[in-house]
Amino acid sequence: MTSRVSAALDAARAEGRGALIGYLPIGYPDLQTSIDAAVTLAENGVDILELGPPYSDPVMDGLVIQEATQAALAAGFRLRDTFEAVREITRRTSVPVLVMTYWNPIYQFGIDRFADGLAEAGGAGLITPDITPDAAEEWIRASERTGLDRVFLAAPTSTDERLKMIVEASTGFVYTVSTMGITGERADLDAAARNLVSRLREHGAAHACVGIGISNADHVAGVVEYSDGAIVGTALVRALRDGGLESLGETARALSAGTARASN
Repeated sequence: MTSRVSAALDAARAEGRGALIGYLPIGYPDLQTSIDAAVTLAENGVDILELGPPYSDPVMDGLVIQEATQAALAAGFRLRDTFEAVREITRRTSVPVLVMTYWNPIYQFGIDRFADGLAEAGGAGLITPDITPDAAEEWIRASERTGLDRVFLAAPTSTDERLKMIVEASTGFVYTVSTMGITGERADLDAAARNLVSRLREHGAAHACVGIGISNADHVAGVVEYSDGAIVGTALVRALRDGGLESLGETARALSAGTARASN
């Protein structure tokens, strides 16, 4: 099956720019608003949507995202709400939707059951930050059966052997961690990201997108000089929290302005 995520990245490249990937938690501040927020991103320059089901132990998430996900859980979010959200979003926009999730909720729900539900809802695949390809045999089988993309993470500390395994197992793109640590905004991106993308290319990665610490258009512009796309989360969640959908759309447009290739 053709990867909608890869197609979106290729389309951006054909336009002479990098892609913008935008993250939001599902269910924040409530389920319907989170659906409207995702559509707002799609309508304001985001090429790929990354939606996060709230989780009670978000070890990789910074404070802004943690507060949003905890609020969503307190408001009654359930994992099955993911399918309702993805179904409604994909009905309203053609932008591909990836679900970024910790592995334990998927395992408890049932790997095949979740894969079938996500595919039926129109989702494009999963980003799985806390499971490695060598531990993901069941998910790899389920993704191949359902045609869902599987996006694994690569870190600056990864060995060449592990990078090769990640590249071979990933579809859509490899999520390239710009710095070690939790998500959130940083004044400067770690230069290790550029080297890591280069290493991933050497191992055959067709697409590599950079996330963690990207918070403004200048960051986006710097990242897309050497990668296929920039992943932004905290800045978008903060905009939704502080200014609602209008502020979210303005922030997305501002970030999207940074995706033009410097050579252009």
